[in-house]
Amino acid sequence: MIVVIQCAARKRSDAGYLRTSDGRRVVFVADPAAAPALGGVLFARPDDVAKSGRTWREELVAYNRNPKGNPLCLLPAFELYQNEAYRRLAAKVGVSNLFILSAGWGLIAAAFLTPCYDITFTAHANAYKRRRKSERCQDFSMLPQGKTEPVLFFGGKDYLPLFDRLTGGNQGPRIVFYNSASEPQIGNGRAVRFMTSTRTNWHYECVDAYLLGALDRETGVPA
Repeated sequence: MIVVIQCAARKRSDAGYLRTSDGRRVVFVADPAAAPALGGVLFARPDDVAKSGRTWREELVAYNRNPKGNPLCLLPAFELYQNEAYRRLAAKVGVSNLFILSAGWGLIAAAFLTPCYDITFTAHANAYKRRRKSERCQDFSMLPQGKTEPVLFFGGKDYLPLFDRLTGGNQGPRIVFYNSASEPQIGNGRAVRFMTSTRTNWHYECVDAYLLGALDRETGVPA
């Protein structure tokens, strides 16, 4: 079983940052030009080029390959967000079977060391944080090729296009939970409606139901 859950705006207070050569924190946003000026901070996109000549995305890959004791104190993706749903899912399905769908980074493995960032698809977020759905980035797609296990997705409709694009090559069925009036169309899979009156972050309630085994019949895939 592979589980994908969308990222969250709230990061842990002890989350680490990538740093510039002069020691400034790098805060990743969708539109650095529109971000507020902050001392000691460089606002950047993940695909902007750092002074090294590599993009920040490439810098992060290099850091993960050789963290050298992790001096920047970056957290694994499943530990980065405040909500406990990420840790609970990791405990249930295993860290290696959990992936985070990030508006900033793409589809990342739960164990991938990830810096603090502030990018979202959510329409009501500040403009400098909001990534347009039409914007193409060099998104990570860390789901191993050739997997045949079912992929479950917990997330809102704003994240569905990215999920669809980054998991389209998976050979197993894709099961998407939704809470909107219209049913999303999922290639090589199906959508399962999760009934709740919650409108904001309803997918955490859906995660709770999944962890309790309440969705086994709807999905046909035991947790």
